[in-house]
Amino acid sequence: MNPRISRRHAALALLGTGLFIDNPLAFAADEWPSKAIRIVVPYAPGGIGDIVARLIQPALQDELKQAIVIENKPGASGSLGTEYVARAAPDGYTLLLALAAPQTLNQFIYKVGYDGVKDFEPITLINTNPLVLMVNPSLPVKNLKEFIAYAKARPGKLNFGGAGGLTQFAGEILKYEVGIDMVHVPYRGGAPAVAAAAAGDVQLTFANYSDALTWMQSGKLRPIALTSARRYPQTPDIPTIAESGVPGFDVTGWSGLFAPAGTPPAIVEKIASVLRPALHDPAMRTRMEKVGAEPGGNSPAEFGRQVASDARKWSEFVRTSGIQVTQ
Repeated sequence: MNPRISRRHAALALLGTGLFIDNPLAFAADEWPSKAIRIVVPYAPGGIGDIVARLIQPALQDELKQAIVIENKPGASGSLGTEYVARAAPDGYTLLLALAAPQTLNQFIYKVGYDGVKDFEPITLINTNPLVLMVNPSLPVKNLKEFIAYAKARPGKLNFGGAGGLTQFAGEILKYEVGIDMVHVPYRGGAPAVAAAAAGDVQLTFANYSDALTWMQSGKLRPIALTSARRYPQTPDIPTIAESGVPGFDVTGWSGLFAPAGTPPAIVEKIASVLRPALHDPAMRTRMEKVGAEPGGNSPAEFGRQVASDARKWSEFVRTSGIQVTQ
């Protein structure tokens, strides 16, 4: 029997005996939390998801008066940890620090055991962040136009590293839009993929801004363009792919907090009410911007609409483009 159905039946039985309080969801939130809370990050340590999970950890601990344990569960382009939380008890003690791809894209390009929209309760958007197309300095290209020409002259000869999800899909979209042939080389996290590009193991990478920052600053990787619709304030000299000759190109990463479907709304709102002011705090904005992120902090309902919209967008694009990718 589905455990969520069992819990619902138990609640109805209590209601019938008169033992249920007037507002059971408020009671759940009042009693919660009574023990440590886990936040599962579906990628390896050091990436943007791991970084922002640790940025919000102190605020949650201070306000909820319980330990917040960050647990990294990488694998299957983020799908492994995401599915783990989808199957967890909906009691508020196992949360997901989700990234955009496992939540809104992976189910349309890989075989996964969850629905990124239906199997989760959205809590709030934590941050948004652009991806950066970077090349090894050995490539004689300085901008997107030169890069496309170079790639077209060498079909199938360029390898791009990524951690799956958007870091792979951004490359697949660019291939589709401009007619170039590149080979994706998978890595278990964004940081290893960027390190591989710097070492010359692959010629280029699409990386979260946080993974890219130190490599760009050191000159070990050359930024070509951002995948987002607008330039990023921290590096205003880096153009977007859209303004560099591929109109409409927009692949923007984000991180958000989710609970398993069926988690009481009062618990969801309690967590959101802690994070909203924390994410709107100027000191938090400064810390976020240093790692190439812009803080969020919307309501569960607003975040839910954003997630559903992204899922529809990716589903339609995969259907119309016919793109097929492998993990």
